[in-house]
Amino acid sequence: MPFPNPALRHPMRFADGSENLSMVHLAAVIDHPNITVGRHAYANDFDPPEDWAARLAPYLYPGAPERLLIGAFCQIAHGVRFITASANHLMGGFSSYPFAVFDPATLPLMLGQVKGLPDTVIGPDVWIGHGALILPGARLGAGVIVGAGAVVGGEVPPYAIVAGNPARVIRYRFAPDVVERLLALAWWDWSAHRIEAALPALMTDDIDALERC
Repeated sequence: MPFPNPALRHPMRFADGSENLSMVHLAAVIDHPNITVGRHAYANDFDPPEDWAARLAPYLYPGAPERLLIGAFCQIAHGVRFITASANHLMGGFSSYPFAVFDPATLPLMLGQVKGLPDTVIGPDVWIGHGALILPGARLGAGVIVGAGAVVGGEVPPYAIVAGNPARVIRYRFAPDVVERLLALAWWDWSAHRIEAALPALMTDDIDALERC
């Protein structure tokens, strides 16, 4: 196989055969009711944690009003953080101080204001560079590339390259008609056998060849 079993914790091996302990298949290490991870999505961290969910999405607690959805074949570099919507302090009152979190008796004053928080959605085959920060409710389309250190909010169109703070579109990876054809193909949903057969086309920018796979 050109890529390992997605159930493997550590998908990469060095030339000497040893596992790269800094890289994990996220679906194999995250068991969190508010996080969904697609197959073969991986993360890399030079200080690999015991709890990958807490490292990547430190404010997302089980049962929170929002979710983090990570698509298949995503690539997440060291230092990336998802700041999910529960991290926000309430801003509708005169004070943003979170009084309620220090006294359970006052929680009802807060709970009515935290319903319907937006999910954070990362599409398939997205590469998020070193130290990027993904803000609450961000929605990244398929094939997006996020530059190192970028601060990303809002909606990012498929196959855009974004960088900066706040992140902005630097350019698109492919022409609009090619993007449309790629989205129609949705190769990330193909079987492993079909993806293996398509690798010579996937690793080039020949959309005609990929459509023949």
